[in-house]
Amino acid sequence: MANVEISLKETMTSIEGALGAALVDYTSGMALGTLGGGKDLDLTVASAGNTDVIRAKTRTMEHLGLTGEIEDMLITLGSQYHILRPLKSRSGNGLFLYLVLDRGKSNLAMARHQLKRIEAELEV
Repeated sequence: MANVEISLKETMTSIEGALGAALVDYTSGMALGTLGGGKDLDLTVASAGNTDVIRAKTRTMEHLGLTGEIEDMLITLGSQYHILRPLKSRSGNGLFLYLVLDRGKSNLAMARHQLKRIEAELEV
């Protein structure tokens, strides 16, 4: 099992094209940990904003009576991919991993696969 800091470091080093990563509490909108980002990518602001995305999709699923779980959500920008991955473990309830990728340097399928593995090892 890995803690938040180790998991974020693993995310940034093992996923090609990673620009930033965060573990976010979508009940409060607060980032519990961030790594990467920079002046053009404020992970704290992005984390807070993406809580609205998670909440909206969860609410919509409830209204539609959909019973499946969200595996991940992908936001595709011109030069970046943003992946939101709600944690499935009991200890991760209300949390999601947020990963920003350079679209030109990353392999989306491999990034999703690696993020799933990192989630499985994360202990919150």
